[in-house]
Amino acid sequence: MAVDTASRLLVIAGSDSSGGAGVVRDVETATAFGVKCSIAITAVTAQTHCEVRAVQPMPAPLVENQIRAAFSAGDIAAVKIGMLGTAEIVDAVANSLAGVENVPIVLDPVLFSTSGKPLLEPDAARLLVDRLLPLTALVTPNLPELEALADLLGLPVQLGATAMARALLAKGAAAVLVKGGHAEGPDAADMLVRLEGEPKIYASPRFPVAMRGTGCMLSTAIAAGLVHGQTLEAAVERAKAFLTDAFRAHAGEL
Repeated sequence: MAVDTASRLLVIAGSDSSGGAGVVRDVETATAFGVKCSIAITAVTAQTHCEVRAVQPMPAPLVENQIRAAFSAGDIAAVKIGMLGTAEIVDAVANSLAGVENVPIVLDPVLFSTSGKPLLEPDAARLLVDRLLPLTALVTPNLPELEALADLLGLPVQLGATAMARALLAKGAAAVLVKGGHAEGPDAADMLVRLEGEPKIYASPRFPVAMRGTGCMLSTAIAAGLVHGQTLEAAVERAKAFLTDAFRAHAGEL
């Protein structure tokens, strides 16, 4: 696939020393879609494939300066946001993106690592809902993240995924993609919910393997599709197929 040299994807996320998630996964994924990246590092983490050993958030002014420099240096056609870590960084990102127009923002609300370590402070999660959701074209929570965000809004999980997703829409998100990897059943079904119309389901076979960085891969693949000018639905469909192929290849290696 030819590399798009005119338009770039800005990735705002943390680094993962293992390479299994974070900015490394994001750049790998964008490259697979022929999209170049600019980056703003929010945190440096020391991780293995089994645990998070240390996390060092970046100073919030440095994060903001990285974002503003990226927009000054190149034609940013879309933004993907991953790990943020602190309330100060959430504020810095929101301040940096508040005046940006006609650039779709995909937010992967990274609340926990795969191993279960919290990666976003509790007060930062509230700011994420209040300040970042209104800026986003798409939010991509998995089921535990959706439940945690719904809990911040005082909603019981018994409402179900669709109702919880609509609560995020009411807070300003343009669309919510609920990832079904943590659900049960033979298929991994992701659900795209918008303000209007019925939810759209994107299903794929559930493979009996675990793979880190899947949230990074999916959200970045969607953002890469938006860089290419695809509709949100088309970008989600292509990203889901990309992730399915990655799972299939990983399963074949074992």
